[in-house]
Amino acid sequence: MIATLFFALLALAVVGGYFLGRRKAAASAGGDVRALHSLLNYHGWNVALATGLTGLGVLALGSFASSFIGLPVEIVYAVAALAAAAAFFLSFQRISRDFRARNAVESMVMGLLIVASSIAILTTVGIVMSMLLETGRFFAQYEWTEFFFGTTWSPNFRGDSELGILPLLWGTLYISLIALAVAVPIGLFAAIYLSEYASRRVRSVAKPLIEVLAGIPTIVYGLFALITVGPMLRDYFAQPLGLGDSSSSVMTAGLVMGIMLIPFVSSLSDDIINAVPQSMRDGSLGLGATPSETIRSVIIPAALPGIVGAILLAASRAIGETMIVVLGAGAAATLSMNPFEAMTTVTVKIVSQLTGDTDFASPETLVAFALGITLFVLTLGLNVLALYIVRKYREQYE
Repeated sequence: MIATLFFALLALAVVGGYFLGRRKAAASAGGDVRALHSLLNYHGWNVALATGLTGLGVLALGSFASSFIGLPVEIVYAVAALAAAAAFFLSFQRISRDFRARNAVESMVMGLLIVASSIAILTTVGIVMSMLLETGRFFAQYEWTEFFFGTTWSPNFRGDSELGILPLLWGTLYISLIALAVAVPIGLFAAIYLSEYASRRVRSVAKPLIEVLAGIPTIVYGLFALITVGPMLRDYFAQPLGLGDSSSSVMTAGLVMGIMLIPFVSSLSDDIINAVPQSMRDGSLGLGATPSETIRSVIIPAALPGIVGAILLAASRAIGETMIVVLGAGAAATLSMNPFEAMTTVTVKIVSQLTGDTDFASPETLVAFALGITLFVLTLGLNVLALYIVRKYREQYE
């Protein structure tokens, strides 16, 4: 109730401050708004922003502080309301003919933009720090050498657990590699066709149909892998070749995941290829190159940094996928080269270790955070590698 009342009064003060600020500024100009340093809107926004930002800022700080010192929520809202009222009257009293309201508004907007951009950074830092703290607790109970170099994954909440990450990393990279082997060629060739060869009518139909794949829930892809793709691969490939009898396999999850990633590669690559200046195409064609030679020697090299970014996005998406792996590849943590054998990934085991009635002080549960930070470092390494490739080829073709 008190929160609703506070926000209602704050909204009323913000709206009222805007109109009252404009009115006082007009009155101080004696009816000639040209005598004012700033436009009427700036005077109104100065009062409105000062009131709203002060109230919300004090409320946020008070809520954060109350979690440490135990302040009653009523006091927090009361202090925020008093601060907003003080900001209202101070900003209202400052209105005059020579007051630089535009500068004040721009300063407040700049501060708001800085806070908004800092939220993403602080959120990332908070996620990493929370994972590092829990990972530190895990390594205080379990040897890091056995975790990073162990080849057996066998958690047992009664003790004697073997928590080697290598089978999980192998399954993650194996499935992701198959998915990228499917998604990158198909997606890139589709992007080249849509941007360079397809007519406008074909493009207007084909591109939205490809992008529909990105909107299908991953659980639907998982069911497709479980019911259709898995049995088909088992009956027509695995069993005749003597490679396995299970419908859950690395190939099943990789193929379906690759289909899911096609629009990520295709749409982004299409936009990037279309961004290549038309003058480069015209120059190549004018020198006698064919359209195919122009694509191979001019357009693709020029768009390569963006294409690498699209592939990186697809790789990160593949590494972090869970539902398709659960339903398509199974949950067996094994080291094998057989693509028709069931395997699992890091993300699947993170979910399984944190599911159910578990003791969050045990290494069998804390290992999920070690798996998470390892996955974070892996994707960070992919980003660094992609940045290196982008810079190398950008220098070459600019």
